[in-house]
Amino acid sequence: MTAYDVIVLGEPLVEVATTDPFGHGVPATLGVSGDVVNSAAAAAAAGARVAIVARVATGELGDAVVARIRALGVDDALLRRARGQQGVYLLHSDPSGQRQFSYARAGSVGATLSPADLDADTLAAAGAVLASGITAALSGTAHDAVLAAAKLGRRFVYDPNFRPRLTSSAAAAAVLAEVAPLAALLTPSAPAETGALLGTGDPATAATMLRGLGAGAVAVTCGDRGVHVSPSAGGPERWHPAVPAPSVVDQTGAGDVFAGTVTARLALGDDLQDAVQLGAAAASLAVGGQGGTGFIACLEQVRAHAGAA
Repeated sequence: MTAYDVIVLGEPLVEVATTDPFGHGVPATLGVSGDVVNSAAAAAAAGARVAIVARVATGELGDAVVARIRALGVDDALLRRARGQQGVYLLHSDPSGQRQFSYARAGSVGATLSPADLDADTLAAAGAVLASGITAALSGTAHDAVLAAAKLGRRFVYDPNFRPRLTSSAAAAAVLAEVAPLAALLTPSAPAETGALLGTGDPATAATMLRGLGAGAVAVTCGDRGVHVSPSAGGPERWHPAVPAPSVVDQTGAGDVFAGTVTARLALGDDLQDAVQLGAAAASLAVGGQGGTGFIACLEQVRAHAGAA
């Protein structure tokens, strides 16, 4: 049995990215992304041994997804191949980095993820297990897989990653309440996500509410403002100012990169505050690339960027 530092659950997606509005004849670039791929790639770049638990389609699109996952330094041994539709999304990024998404993932093989895809011993042996609200919202079986993984992992990290096109705020809030007592760390964003799920856009208030639900620690990301950290065991709360981005090309996956980097560094022994600082630096570098995995900086680059902030 391979011992992993980080295991990430989710649905890899084929990414069709363009800087032009969607339309016939618009030039686009094919890639591989999805929150699970972005997070796993960041965790691997941060020095962790990483694997993805997911279902990927057979055929050429699935082959391309697996090849990209390997190229990012992520182990594909826990992937399962299945006949059916590979999930796809279209991404338009304007010059300011703002994004428009269109998904073709309903009924995809990724949505059939289930507890049967989990190896209990492998998850229990991992340094950390990471999943998101996107995965929990894909289907009933995917939700059950996330909950099972949260119970099996010795350190479970959950990014709510609320997507109104996938689920309602009430349903996402219910899953968050269900998962919080099992989580060593929650990484919600404010003000929009915490507002939708908790009724507050204030990061400190949101952190207090989530700790009250039983979460071990909370890191509330606030975009280009910074990160509010509420550690476990009643430690002092701390505000981490944002690490300025050298350039902004595409903001896709920045939150995933933050979560993956923090999870990896925690699994490798860093304390929460140091892990958050590196996660913020990795995320600010990631927005300089096109697409979810367009620029995943190595640990040396991330450390230098964090130190220069």
